[in-house]
Amino acid sequence: MYIAPVSVDVMARRRDLSPPSFLRLAGHPMRWRLLSELARSDRQVRELTGLLGKAQSLVSYHLGRLRAGRLVSMRRSSADGRDAYYSVDLARCGELLAATGAALHPGLRLVSPSAAGRNWRSHSTRARVLFLCTGNSARSPMAEALLQKLANHSVEAVSAGSHPKALHPNAVRVMSERDLDFTDHRPTHVSEFAGEPFDYVISLCDRVREVCPDFPGPPELIHWSIADPALEGDTDEETYPAFQRTALELEERTRFLIHLIRHATTSQEVIQGG
Repeated sequence: MYIAPVSVDVMARRRDLSPPSFLRLAGHPMRWRLLSELARSDRQVRELTGLLGKAQSLVSYHLGRLRAGRLVSMRRSSADGRDAYYSVDLARCGELLAATGAALHPGLRLVSPSAAGRNWRSHSTRARVLFLCTGNSARSPMAEALLQKLANHSVEAVSAGSHPKALHPNAVRVMSERDLDFTDHRPTHVSEFAGEPFDYVISLCDRVREVCPDFPGPPELIHWSIADPALEGDTDEETYPAFQRTALELEERTRFLIHLIRHATTSQEVIQGG
């Protein structure tokens, strides 16, 4: 039987094949652990050191590799500038994972998770989510409104602050651009929810994370280290671009949160169903 020789071009392409950069970067056991921890919550180095049980110098080295690959970013804490929070770029990880599958075979290209809320299926039990920030005037009510919309109101979301104040006009403005009207939102002190059970308590402010009260359950505590957009300028017009960026970040994080909630809710219903 005659077998046609493989062309030089095909052989050259095969010699050039190497594992995609995402596999080389994220495939290291410690870096995978770091990504896994950061996928749940933004963390400080000392927290990651304790979770992994490794020396800070080693954790910092691998965080540096992940930052160089633009999988992880770092932002100085607004509570203490000597500290820093690390967060994972889940959207970029999703893009690289999709490309990784396609690099092996076109049929393995993954579907982007960006449409998380579009196919949300209602469950018999509704997860309760509490968003916290300092003033309950921008970040937390924005996150509350976005989650309600993207989850088709199948999640009960509320928000509160440690020092409540009136809604920021730019928060109202950027939400109205998304067909969300929450001008009737009443800034609420976190103490009003004391003793209530929640499935998730998500702090959006570095300061409020340190004073977050205990809740029964207990809920899963998640931190999103997001800067206060109201501090990015002196006037509403100056801070408006920061509010736009904050809204985009909250929208992206919320879509991934929906995946987390949906997975946990489905798993729990399977367990309860025997």
